[in-house]
Amino acid sequence: MSHDAASPPPGPRLVLASASPRRRELLAALGVPFTVRTADVPEELPAHVPAPTLAEELALAKARAVARDEPAAVVLGADTIVVLDDRPLGKPEDADEARRMLRALRGRAHEVVTGVAVVAPGGVGRTAHARTLVHMRCYTDAEIEAYIASGDPFDKAGAYAIQHPEFRPVARIEGCYCNVVGLPLWTARRLLAAIAPGLTLRRPDATFAHCATCPLAPAGADEA
Repeated sequence: MSHDAASPPPGPRLVLASASPRRRELLAALGVPFTVRTADVPEELPAHVPAPTLAEELALAKARAVARDEPAAVVLGADTIVVLDDRPLGKPEDADEARRMLRALRGRAHEVVTGVAVVAPGGVGRTAHARTLVHMRCYTDAEIEAYIASGDPFDKAGAYAIQHPEFRPVARIEGCYCNVVGLPLWTARRLLAAIAPGLTLRRPDATFAHCATCPLAPAGADEA
């Protein structure tokens, strides 16, 4: 006997507008199948624009660029900016720029801001952002050179990955860990739930332990 008539209608299709393998891994924690399409959006970082505004604008531009080719899908975009002394740092273009960034960040605190945007079928979009204060350890010049030689810095804002197992550049953080990796999961989950209620979203703390203690997590049973 067929049960098709009693089956709930499928939820909307989700597309991640990012080529980042880190964002793919993080988004998978929400338990929703998704596809990936890259967005060809210039990541210009004018210093006069506040980082949260800039991150949200870039995230929305990425989501809308993909949504034009995926009008029936829910599209999620994100953009991460490292801010040191009120100056935004993007991805280093070469080893020299990576070296300058890592030396400037060494032993100091900076802020990581990630903008998240969701565009629903029909073009309705919503944005949000998360901010994390990051305290870097006093790594050596030799560690910087070894990290640059690994090739890891070149696709990352600020030229570093908090999760790198050998370099381990961060001493401690104040805020959301996933935000520093590239996608604040609680923020993304709230946006998706608000704009695409047909998606069945898992709680990220079911996958990542640090999401259970994230300051962006809902209090108590506020969010199922």
